[in-house]
Amino acid sequence: MIQVNNVLKRYKHVEALKGISFEVKKGEILGFLGPNGAGKTTLMRILTGFFPPTSGEVLINGKDIEKETLAIQRSIGYLPENVPLYYEMRVQHFLQYVAAIKGVSRKDRPKEIERVVRECGLFDVERRQIKTLSKGYKQRVGLAQALIGNPDVIILDEPTTGLDPKQIIEIRSLIKNMAGNKTVILSTHILPEVSVICDRVIIINEGNIVAIDTPHNLEKRLKQGQDIVVLVKGDQHKVEDELFKIEGVTGIVVKECNEGVYEYVVSSKEGIDVRGTLAKNVAQKYELLELRMSRLSLEDIFVKLVTKENEIQEIK
Repeated sequence: MIQVNNVLKRYKHVEALKGISFEVKKGEILGFLGPNGAGKTTLMRILTGFFPPTSGEVLINGKDIEKETLAIQRSIGYLPENVPLYYEMRVQHFLQYVAAIKGVSRKDRPKEIERVVRECGLFDVERRQIKTLSKGYKQRVGLAQALIGNPDVIILDEPTTGLDPKQIIEIRSLIKNMAGNKTVILSTHILPEVSVICDRVIIINEGNIVAIDTPHNLEKRLKQGQDIVVLVKGDQHKVEDELFKIEGVTGIVVKECNEGVYEYVVSSKEGIDVRGTLAKNVAQKYELLELRMSRLSLEDIFVKLVTKENEIQEIK
């Protein structure tokens, strides 16, 4: 659905994007993750035809964004970081206005507005002025305007910024429900966002793509060996000695949880699964309360990749 080929964007002497390339499949939800200033918003604006790249090309459904800008923009629903709303208008009238701008026929407008109102949960506020709505509902109205006209591609720039936890869950659910029907690109600097919503993630830093993969595969790529979390009640030093006797164990980090109970993060060599032996040996002598695999969080992955990228830049 979307092809980005060697796109570079330069502002005078600053390169906001440094020749990046990627593809997005039809029906996929792709997340752009990166710190502020990484180049995410610049990329969003290029994808929506807001301004052209300095070099490279963007193809959406086979069409060049520079050569067929208006045609492509008709197939895109865009929610910028600052939601474009007319606060004095009622929700229903605003959506009618957007439908007219997007070229929805007068005959089809009522049905189309009813559809986006239903999908975005706006029935209760449809007749209210936008300025009276909570921030969460304003964000829903912004999402509704992006969906009008049933575009094939939805581009969302920081869609949950500034919302409270309940509103964030609601907006994430709305976006997740688009999977398979729409191609969605989501830009965010909120780490849990992409793991909850997205099929794949692109991590971008200082205008470069650092990684492209699923959150699960990124974890597998970065993790060497296993980390197993074990919660045990018993003498700390004796338990440590028991754990170090297990073949394949390379290191242990200990933290006291409460009196007599300790959490051990046990590291092992790649390709050796020590869980069975560990559980058997510990349970025979001590009270084994919990045993689970330790997972890299998306935050851990992000920090590792960005730190590695910065080290490479410094070497250059």
